[in-house]
Amino acid sequence: MNVLSFTARIFACSKTLLLCGSLLLGLTGCASMQSPSNVAANAKLTPPTRVTRDLLRLPEPKGKVVAAVYGFRDQTGQYKPSPDSSFSTTVTQGAASMLVKALKDSGWFTPVERENLQNLLTERKIVRALETPQDKSHQINLPALVPATILIEGGIVAYETNVKTGGAGARYLGVGPKSQYRVDQVTVTLRTVDIRSGQILNAVSTTKTIYSYELSTGVFRFVNFKELLELEAGYTRNEPSQLCVNEAIEAGVAHLIVQGLQDKMWALKSEDDWHSPILQAYLKEKSEYLSQLDDTPVAEARHDSMVGH
Repeated sequence: MNVLSFTARIFACSKTLLLCGSLLLGLTGCASMQSPSNVAANAKLTPPTRVTRDLLRLPEPKGKVVAAVYGFRDQTGQYKPSPDSSFSTTVTQGAASMLVKALKDSGWFTPVERENLQNLLTERKIVRALETPQDKSHQINLPALVPATILIEGGIVAYETNVKTGGAGARYLGVGPKSQYRVDQVTVTLRTVDIRSGQILNAVSTTKTIYSYELSTGVFRFVNFKELLELEAGYTRNEPSQLCVNEAIEAGVAHLIVQGLQDKMWALKSEDDWHSPILQAYLKEKSEYLSQLDDTPVAEARHDSMVGH
Protein backbone atom coordinates (compact mmCIF):
# COMPACT_ATOMS: atom_id res chain seq x y z
CA MET A 1 0.00 0.00 0.00
CA ASN A 2 1.50 3.38 -1.05
CA VAL A 3 1.48 6.53 1.03
CA LEU A 4 -1.28 8.20 -1.01
CA SER A 5 -3.75 5.36 -0.59
CA PHE A 6 -2.94 5.10 3.12
CA THR A 7 -3.49 8.84 3.54
CA ALA A 8 -6.78 8.58 1.69
CA ARG A 9 -7.97 5.85 4.03
CA ILE A 10 -7.02 7.89 7.08
CA PHE A 11 -8.89 10.88 5.64
CA ALA A 12 -11.95 8.71 5.04
CA CYS A 13 -11.79 7.39 8.60
CA SER A 14 -11.51 10.93 9.91
CA LYS A 15 -14.62 11.97 8.01
CA THR A 16 -16.48 8.99 9.47
CA LEU A 17 -15.34 9.89 12.98
CA LEU A 18 -16.44 13.48 12.46
CA LEU A 19 -19.86 12.27 11.39
CA CYS A 20 -20.09 9.93 14.36
CA GLY A 21 -18.97 12.73 16.65
CA SER A 22 -21.66 15.03 15.32
CA LEU A 23 -24.29 12.36 15.86
CA LEU A 24 -22.96 11.72 19.37
CA LEU A 25 -23.14 15.39 20.26
CA GLY A 26 -26.66 15.58 18.89
CA LEU A 27 -27.79 12.58 20.89
CA THR A 28 -26.14 13.94 24.01
CA GLY A 29 -27.91 17.25 23.56
CA CYS A 30 -31.25 15.50 23.14
CA ALA A 31 -30.62 13.34 26.21
CA SER A 32 -29.74 16.35 28.34
CA MET A 33 -33.12 17.92 27.53
CA GLN A 34 -35.10 14.88 28.65
CA SER A 35 -36.82 14.84 32.00
CA PRO A 36 -34.93 12.91 34.70
CA SER A 37 -38.11 10.91 35.32
CA ASN A 38 -37.59 9.11 32.02
CA VAL A 39 -34.49 7.40 33.38
CA ALA A 40 -35.95 6.39 36.74
CA ALA A 41 -36.46 2.75 37.68
CA ASN A 42 -39.00 1.19 39.99
CA ALA A 43 -37.93 -0.58 43.16
CA LYS A 44 -37.67 -4.34 42.86
CA LEU A 45 -36.47 -7.33 44.77
CA THR A 46 -32.72 -7.62 45.17
CA PRO A 47 -31.34 -9.62 42.23
CA PRO A 48 -30.44 -13.16 43.31
CA THR A 49 -26.93 -14.49 42.91
CA ARG A 50 -25.85 -18.03 42.12
CA VAL A 51 -25.40 -18.71 45.83
CA THR A 52 -28.91 -17.39 46.56
CA ARG A 53 -30.31 -19.93 44.11
CA ASP A 54 -28.24 -22.66 45.78
CA LEU A 55 -29.66 -21.80 49.20
CA LEU A 56 -33.23 -21.84 47.91
CA ARG A 57 -32.69 -25.24 46.24
CA LEU A 58 -30.96 -27.06 49.08
CA PRO A 59 -32.44 -30.46 50.01
CA GLU A 60 -34.88 -30.43 52.92
CA PRO A 61 -33.52 -31.04 56.43
CA LYS A 62 -34.80 -33.66 58.83
CA GLY A 63 -35.49 -30.87 61.29
CA LYS A 64 -34.78 -27.15 61.35
CA VAL A 65 -32.23 -25.74 63.79
CA VAL A 66 -33.20 -22.73 65.89
CA ALA A 67 -30.42 -20.16 65.44
CA ALA A 68 -29.79 -16.78 67.04
CA VAL A 69 -27.81 -13.90 65.55
CA TYR A 70 -26.91 -11.13 68.02
CA GLY A 71 -24.81 -9.19 65.55
CA PHE A 72 -22.52 -9.40 62.56
CA ARG A 73 -20.17 -6.45 62.84
CA ASP A 74 -17.89 -4.70 60.43
CA GLN A 75 -14.45 -5.54 61.80
CA THR A 76 -12.47 -3.97 58.96
CA GLY A 77 -12.36 -0.48 60.49
CA GLN A 78 -12.15 1.04 57.02
CA TYR A 79 -13.81 4.18 55.71
CA LYS A 80 -14.36 5.38 52.19
CA PRO A 81 -11.35 7.28 50.83
CA SER A 82 -13.31 10.26 49.48
CA PRO A 83 -12.70 13.49 51.44
CA ASP A 84 -16.41 14.17 51.81
CA SER A 85 -17.08 10.58 52.95
CA SER A 86 -14.76 10.41 55.94
CA PHE A 87 -17.61 9.15 58.15
CA SER A 88 -18.95 6.64 55.63
CA THR A 89 -17.75 3.08 56.07
CA THR A 90 -16.45 1.02 53.18
CA VAL A 91 -18.76 -1.95 53.78
CA THR A 92 -22.37 -2.21 54.87
CA GLN A 93 -23.35 -2.01 58.54
CA GLY A 94 -26.42 -4.19 57.99
CA ALA A 95 -24.66 -7.51 57.57
CA ALA A 96 -26.62 -9.05 60.47
CA SER A 97 -29.86 -8.59 58.55
CA MET A 98 -28.25 -10.22 55.50
CA LEU A 99 -27.18 -13.18 57.63
CA VAL A 100 -30.66 -13.65 59.10
CA LYS A 101 -32.18 -13.61 55.62
CA ALA A 102 -29.63 -16.14 54.35
CA LEU A 103 -30.41 -18.47 57.27
CA LYS A 104 -34.13 -18.14 56.57
CA ASP A 105 -33.73 -18.66 52.82
CA SER A 106 -31.75 -21.85 53.31
CA GLY A 107 -34.70 -23.60 54.96
CA TRP A 108 -32.34 -25.28 57.42
CA PHE A 109 -32.59 -22.77 60.26
CA THR A 110 -35.32 -21.03 62.22
CA PRO A 111 -33.85 -17.62 63.09
CA VAL A 112 -35.08 -15.97 66.28
CA GLU A 113 -34.92 -12.25 66.97
CA ARG A 114 -31.93 -11.32 69.11
CA GLU A 115 -30.33 -8.27 67.51
CA ASN A 116 -33.20 -6.02 68.62
CA LEU A 117 -34.27 -8.15 71.54
CA GLN A 118 -35.02 -5.15 73.76
CA ASN A 119 -37.68 -3.95 71.34
CA LEU A 120 -39.36 -7.35 71.46
CA LEU A 121 -39.27 -7.45 75.26
CA THR A 122 -40.74 -3.95 75.44
CA GLU A 123 -43.69 -4.97 73.28
CA ARG A 124 -44.29 -8.02 75.44
CA LYS A 125 -44.35 -5.79 78.53
CA ILE A 126 -46.93 -3.58 76.86
CA VAL A 127 -49.12 -6.60 76.17
CA ARG A 128 -48.82 -7.77 79.78
CA ALA A 129 -49.71 -4.27 81.00
CA LEU A 130 -53.10 -4.68 79.32
CA GLU A 131 -53.92 -7.46 81.78
CA THR A 132 -55.47 -5.22 84.41
CA PRO A 133 -56.81 -6.68 87.69
CA GLN A 134 -60.32 -5.38 86.85
CA ASP A 135 -60.49 -7.54 83.73
CA LYS A 136 -60.04 -11.03 85.14
CA SER A 137 -62.12 -12.72 82.47
CA HIS A 138 -59.96 -11.64 79.54
CA GLN A 139 -56.35 -12.46 80.24
CA ILE A 140 -53.64 -12.37 77.62
CA ASN A 141 -51.26 -15.29 77.83
CA LEU A 142 -48.05 -14.83 75.90
CA PRO A 143 -46.10 -17.91 74.85
CA ALA A 144 -42.52 -18.18 76.02
CA LEU A 145 -39.75 -17.05 73.73
CA VAL A 146 -38.18 -19.83 71.70
CA PRO A 147 -34.63 -20.56 72.92
CA ALA A 148 -31.90 -20.97 70.35
CA THR A 149 -29.97 -24.17 69.85
CA ILE A 150 -26.92 -22.54 68.30
CA LEU A 151 -25.46 -19.07 67.93
CA ILE A 152 -24.21 -17.81 64.60
CA GLU A 153 -21.26 -15.49 65.17
CA GLY A 154 -18.68 -13.83 62.94
CA GLY A 155 -18.17 -10.62 61.03
CA ILE A 156 -16.73 -8.87 58.01
CA VAL A 157 -13.04 -9.27 58.76
CA ALA A 158 -11.29 -7.76 55.74
CA TYR A 159 -11.82 -5.46 52.79
CA GLU A 160 -8.81 -5.07 50.54
CA THR A 161 -8.81 -2.45 47.80
CA ASN A 162 -6.76 -2.49 44.61
CA VAL A 163 -5.76 -6.12 44.94
CA LYS A 164 -5.27 -6.05 41.18
CA THR A 165 -5.25 -3.10 38.83
CA GLY A 166 -4.44 -2.76 35.18
CA GLY A 167 -5.45 -1.47 31.82
CA ALA A 168 -4.59 -1.12 28.18
CA GLY A 169 -4.94 1.52 25.52
CA ALA A 170 -3.72 2.61 22.13
CA ARG A 171 -3.99 5.80 20.09
CA TYR A 172 -3.23 6.47 16.46
CA LEU A 173 -3.43 10.02 15.20
CA GLY A 174 -5.28 10.98 18.36
CA VAL A 175 -7.90 8.24 18.03
CA GLY A 176 -8.07 5.08 20.12
CA PRO A 177 -9.73 3.06 22.89
CA LYS A 178 -8.71 2.55 26.50
CA SER A 179 -9.68 0.10 29.22
CA GLN A 180 -9.00 -0.06 32.96
CA TYR A 181 -9.94 -2.50 35.68
CA ARG A 182 -9.65 -2.85 39.44
CA VAL A 183 -10.22 -5.78 41.76
CA ASP A 184 -11.19 -5.45 45.43
CA GLN A 185 -11.77 -8.26 47.89
CA VAL A 186 -14.05 -8.77 50.90
CA THR A 187 -13.75 -11.58 53.45
CA VAL A 188 -16.31 -12.74 56.01
CA THR A 189 -16.12 -15.42 58.69
CA LEU A 190 -18.94 -17.45 60.21
CA ARG A 191 -18.97 -19.85 63.12
CA THR A 192 -21.61 -21.91 64.90
CA VAL A 193 -21.53 -22.02 68.70
CA ASP A 194 -23.23 -24.55 70.97
CA ILE A 195 -25.21 -22.54 73.53
CA ARG A 196 -24.88 -25.23 76.22
CA SER A 197 -21.13 -25.73 76.19
CA GLY A 198 -19.89 -22.68 74.28
CA GLN A 199 -17.99 -25.00 71.97
CA ILE A 200 -17.24 -23.82 68.44
CA LEU A 201 -18.90 -26.42 66.26
CA ASN A 202 -17.84 -25.21 62.82
CA ALA A 203 -16.14 -22.20 61.29
CA VAL A 204 -15.81 -21.04 57.72
CA SER A 205 -14.22 -18.11 55.90
CA THR A 206 -15.42 -16.97 52.48
CA THR A 207 -13.96 -14.41 50.10
CA LYS A 208 -15.66 -12.53 47.29
CA THR A 209 -13.88 -10.46 44.67
CA ILE A 210 -15.38 -7.13 43.61
CA TYR A 211 -14.75 -6.10 40.02
CA SER A 212 -14.74 -2.60 38.59
CA TYR A 213 -13.86 -1.77 35.01
CA GLU A 214 -14.01 1.09 32.54
CA LEU A 215 -14.12 1.02 28.76
CA SER A 216 -13.68 4.28 26.88
CA THR A 217 -12.69 5.67 23.53
CA GLY A 218 -11.97 9.15 22.32
CA VAL A 219 -10.77 11.47 19.61
CA PHE A 220 -8.27 14.24 20.28
CA ARG A 221 -6.82 15.80 17.14
CA PHE A 222 -6.63 18.95 15.09
CA VAL A 223 -8.96 18.81 12.10
CA ASN A 224 -7.90 22.21 10.82
CA PHE A 225 -5.66 25.09 11.76
CA LYS A 226 -6.60 26.10 15.33
CA GLU A 227 -9.60 23.76 15.20
CA LEU A 228 -9.40 20.96 17.73
CA LEU A 229 -11.80 18.02 17.77
CA GLU A 230 -12.25 16.22 21.09
CA LEU A 231 -14.79 13.45 21.60
CA GLU A 232 -15.12 11.00 24.48
CA ALA A 233 -17.41 8.08 25.17
CA GLY A 234 -17.16 5.41 27.81
CA TYR A 235 -18.80 2.85 30.03
CA THR A 236 -18.09 2.08 33.69
CA ARG A 237 -19.26 -0.89 35.73
CA ASN A 238 -18.78 -1.09 39.51
CA GLU A 239 -19.98 -4.23 41.24
CA PRO A 240 -22.04 -3.20 44.33
CA SER A 241 -20.06 -3.98 47.46
CA GLN A 242 -23.13 -4.73 49.59
CA LEU A 243 -24.27 -7.40 47.13
CA CYS A 244 -20.80 -8.95 47.27
CA VAL A 245 -20.91 -8.99 51.07
CA ASN A 246 -24.33 -10.61 50.89
CA GLU A 247 -23.06 -13.26 48.47
CA ALA A 248 -20.07 -14.02 50.71
CA ILE A 249 -22.41 -14.45 53.70
CA GLU A 250 -24.71 -16.74 51.73
CA ALA A 251 -21.74 -18.84 50.63
CA GLY A 252 -20.64 -19.09 54.26
CA VAL A 253 -24.09 -20.30 55.33
CA ALA A 254 -24.10 -22.93 52.57
CA HIS A 255 -20.67 -24.21 53.64
CA LEU A 256 -21.75 -24.32 57.31
CA ILE A 257 -24.72 -26.49 56.33
CA VAL A 258 -22.51 -28.89 54.37
CA GLN A 259 -19.92 -29.05 57.16
CA GLY A 260 -22.68 -29.75 59.68
CA LEU A 261 -23.92 -32.62 57.52
CA GLN A 262 -20.41 -34.08 57.36
CA ASP A 263 -20.04 -33.82 61.16
CA LYS A 264 -23.51 -35.32 61.78
CA MET A 265 -24.68 -32.16 63.53
CA TRP A 266 -27.90 -32.25 61.50
CA ALA A 267 -29.35 -34.61 58.96
CA LEU A 268 -31.13 -34.69 55.64
CA LYS A 269 -34.79 -35.57 55.37
CA SER A 270 -33.83 -38.19 52.80
CA GLU A 271 -30.41 -39.79 52.71
CA ASP A 272 -30.64 -39.97 48.93
CA ASP A 273 -30.37 -36.17 48.85
CA TRP A 274 -26.70 -36.50 49.81
CA HIS A 275 -26.03 -36.94 46.10
CA SER A 276 -27.69 -33.62 45.30
CA PRO A 277 -25.65 -31.64 42.73
CA ILE A 278 -25.68 -28.59 45.02
CA LEU A 279 -24.25 -30.45 48.02
CA GLN A 280 -21.71 -32.23 45.85
CA ALA A 281 -20.58 -28.92 44.35
CA TYR A 282 -19.81 -27.48 47.81
CA LEU A 283 -18.13 -30.71 48.88
CA LYS A 284 -15.96 -30.54 45.77
CA GLU A 285 -15.07 -26.91 46.51
CA LYS A 286 -13.98 -27.84 50.02
CA SER A 287 -11.98 -30.80 48.71
CA GLU A 288 -10.19 -28.59 46.19
CA TYR A 289 -9.42 -26.10 48.95
CA LEU A 290 -7.86 -28.81 51.12
CA SER A 291 -5.87 -30.18 48.18
CA GLN A 292 -4.26 -26.79 47.67
CA LEU A 293 -2.78 -26.79 51.16
CA ASP A 294 0.91 -27.57 51.36
CA ASP A 295 1.58 -30.59 53.57
CA THR A 296 5.27 -29.74 53.89
CA PRO A 297 6.14 -28.91 57.54
CA VAL A 298 7.14 -25.33 58.19
CA ALA A 299 10.49 -26.27 59.73
CA GLU A 300 11.39 -28.48 56.75
CA ALA A 301 10.42 -25.79 54.26
CA ARG A 302 12.50 -23.21 56.14
CA HIS A 303 15.49 -25.56 56.19
CA ASP A 304 15.24 -26.18 52.44
CA SER A 305 15.06 -22.45 51.84
CA MET A 306 18.20 -21.82 53.90
CA VAL A 307 20.09 -24.61 52.10
CA GLY A 308 19.12 -23.16 48.74
CA HIS A 309 20.68 -19.82 49.66
